[in-house]
Amino acid sequence: MTKNNLGKNILVVDDEVEMRIALETTLKREGHNITLAKNGEEALELLNANTFDLVLTDVKMPKMNGLQLLKALKGKSPQTISIMMTAYGDIDNAVETIKLGAFDYLLKPFSAEILMAAVNRAFLDNGSQINNFIHSTPKTTKAPARERRIITQNKDMLELIKFVENISYSKSTVLIMGDTGTGKEVFARYIHQMSPRAQKSFMAVNCAALPEGLLETELFGHEKGAFTGAIERKDGKFELAHKGTLLLDEVTEMSLPLQAKLLRVLQEHEIDKVGGRASIAVDVRVIATTNRNIKERIRENKFREDLYYRLNVIPLKLIPLRDRTDDIQVLAEHFIEKHTKDLDKNISHIAKETVALLKKYSWPGNVRELENIIERAILMCHENTLLPSHLFFDEEDIHNEKPNPTANLSGTIHDMEKELILQTLAEVNDNKTKAADNLGISIRTLRNKLAYYKAQASN
Repeated sequence: MTKNNLGKNILVVDDEVEMRIALETTLKREGHNITLAKNGEEALELLNANTFDLVLTDVKMPKMNGLQLLKALKGKSPQTISIMMTAYGDIDNAVETIKLGAFDYLLKPFSAEILMAAVNRAFLDNGSQINNFIHSTPKTTKAPARERRIITQNKDMLELIKFVENISYSKSTVLIMGDTGTGKEVFARYIHQMSPRAQKSFMAVNCAALPEGLLETELFGHEKGAFTGAIERKDGKFELAHKGTLLLDEVTEMSLPLQAKLLRVLQEHEIDKVGGRASIAVDVRVIATTNRNIKERIRENKFREDLYYRLNVIPLKLIPLRDRTDDIQVLAEHFIEKHTKDLDKNISHIAKETVALLKKYSWPGNVRELENIIERAILMCHENTLLPSHLFFDEEDIHNEKPNPTANLSGTIHDMEKELILQTLAEVNDNKTKAADNLGISIRTLRNKLAYYKAQASN
């Protein structure tokens, strides 16, 4: 903790005596002045008689809960920073407290390190940075300039973002696992941006894109004359990321000899340049990603088990898009906003039928594939609304996608279109005029398609 954060007046509110004592002990050890209250009513009395820099309160309490206390606090002393504590089952209430102006919330149980990281962050920001890490929609939250937003309204994703925000202040290595296109690099950059290393370099290396020799020099650098063509000294990514963060993308594709060299760096915090004579100390936080089953790679003797445990200090498993379909609309709207500017288009809406069609697809390429399809649709759209007719899916992806019982797809975009049309007709009691209007197509087009489906069925 920095000196300017010492001696703050903190009110701790929790109905569990053991929790109050534990929080008091931790916060006093850091030099703060602590006042205790066992419920919201008692806390409110103390707030009437005293001034506090921070209120740390549980959400679920008798007499007056944390949500009620927060509302009262914002009316009485809006400059006072508040941090909420909650159990897993109260996550919805916790998110609501953020919307009401709480600086942060902590999921119980939490460590002393996580507690102090949140408190330090609150005082560092002076309470001005509210809800910087959760973005329920691209329109409701303004992100700070240095932050790369993660667009989501999915409950599980919000919890994952919260976890990421809590661990960002540590130096521990992070292993991010997830399918292709789930946003592994986005999360890696997010960790860096929310960390004390944010003002230093973020470097990224794709371990699958370079052959072993080039990857070694890319990571560790080389001395002049180390090999034919080494006409000058080169700094590797570890040196360039000193005091910052290094992303090792697709780390499971690294050769076994390079894995051994990486393991030594993680253990000793120093590197050996190719052709170098002396080790060089480095201070780098390593984040690794993979879309592979890493334990299967270990069983195949293609990945070192000891390296796995060095990387897997903090594991993150990203959620595929097929398991968070409630994010599809907000993501689509975000990509429309992003690409209409780049493509000089004037598209402001996405039809509900278009959203329905997008939600039926299983998204083997995840968020990256969604962005590609939206960009393609924007190019095809000459109106201000994105319609189902503007969507074109990759036929190869459709044919090769893994079975998904929730997707209800027959296999091609034509099947999807047919299903959507028939579903829309059923919803409007076979009113073709209304169905055509809902689908964003002409009545003539609808009749032609129905005639085609009938002819197919008779063949």
